[in-house]
Amino acid sequence: MVQEKAVIRDPKKLNLFDLRWIASLFGTAVGAGILFLPIRAGGHGIWAIVVMSAIIFPLTYLGHRALAYFIGSKDKEDITMVVRSHFGAQWGFLITLLYFLAIYPICLAYGVGITNVFDHFFTNQLHLAPFHRGLLAVVLVSLMMLVMVFNATIVTRICNALVYPLCLILLLFSLYLIPYWQGANLFVVPSFKEFVLAIWLTLPVLVFSFNHSPIISTFTQNVGKEYGAFKEYKLNQIELGTSLMLLGFVMFFVFSCVMCLNADDFVKAREQNIPILSYFANTLNNPLINYAGPVVAFLAIFSSFFGHYYGAKEGLEGIIIQSLKLKKASKTLSVSVTIFLWLSITLVAYINPNILDFIENLGGPIIALILFVMPMVAFYSVSSLKRFRNFKVDIFVFVFGSLTALSVFLGLF
Repeated sequence: MVQEKAVIRDPKKLNLFDLRWIASLFGTAVGAGILFLPIRAGGHGIWAIVVMSAIIFPLTYLGHRALAYFIGSKDKEDITMVVRSHFGAQWGFLITLLYFLAIYPICLAYGVGITNVFDHFFTNQLHLAPFHRGLLAVVLVSLMMLVMVFNATIVTRICNALVYPLCLILLLFSLYLIPYWQGANLFVVPSFKEFVLAIWLTLPVLVFSFNHSPIISTFTQNVGKEYGAFKEYKLNQIELGTSLMLLGFVMFFVFSCVMCLNADDFVKAREQNIPILSYFANTLNNPLINYAGPVVAFLAIFSSFFGHYYGAKEGLEGIIIQSLKLKKASKTLSVSVTIFLWLSITLVAYINPNILDFIENLGGPIIALILFVMPMVAFYSVSSLKRFRNFKVDIFVFVFGSLTALSVFLGLF
């Protein structure tokens, strides 16, 4: 009897596992922020967008890759355990606490956001009587969290099912706007001082729109299990694919939107505090965009929530484990944390507070410090991580990461 030879997969080639993770990382990054990014980033001209694209791609790729390398330096450990291993118990606890405080408010914001999207869609587009907000919050938050009880493979598949239509809609809308492009925008160039200042102050919005750090820990552990000795190669490969995908879809969307608008449009859009699709729906009088807006918001919030929930749960479990000096998370702890997150996200979604923008911005500098600064500090202070050092790359990530954090602090005060 002839025995068939087993098919050996080449770990250096992209496969379905890799593509699922590229889509999941993309989905985590492209949250509701993309709907406001063109308004916040485009008021300084199209050439500022071009320079921003040249900065945000390497910053996203190199920063997230560094964080993945940092977490992957310890096998089968999440970020809360790795920081404790490399920085000690006190610093490890502080970083874990900051990590949780940076991500958890975004989960709260997404709970509020998804409830508002459906509430407005039912009343404005479908012209139905308003639903009870409490019931709506319970159903929507429960639906989002129900997905998280499955393993990472199933979650990435569900995330893929949301991300691909999101990409298609963003691409089609970007192409749809081409006939409305205004050639005069190519000749709008601010002064050098205004140009530099505009890019610096827009960095936090760009970073937030490209940020997928909350799911990097789960991603790194899954890649380690799948590839073993090829882990670092695949972390680099998948991160590069994700960053290119983000650059292509997100920045083309921003570029196309900005090419259609002038300075007065950006002022009006900021004053109205509405997403870019809503602004175009009002100005282009196209009812199709009225329906596209809620669909994009739904897909973006759902796909982004998954990654942020992983990070928030991981952070809270890490805080409790380190506070009680436990060895690892028990099933009881995991269930308790899940119940707490469900109750708090649902309650905040029902209350609908108006301070969520402030909370989200407050998490901005913490995310920038953990994503761009902490791995660089670790590479040069922990001898076992010296193989990851690349001075030119590291100084770029460190400087722009610090500028991003500083920009948010200045914006707050």
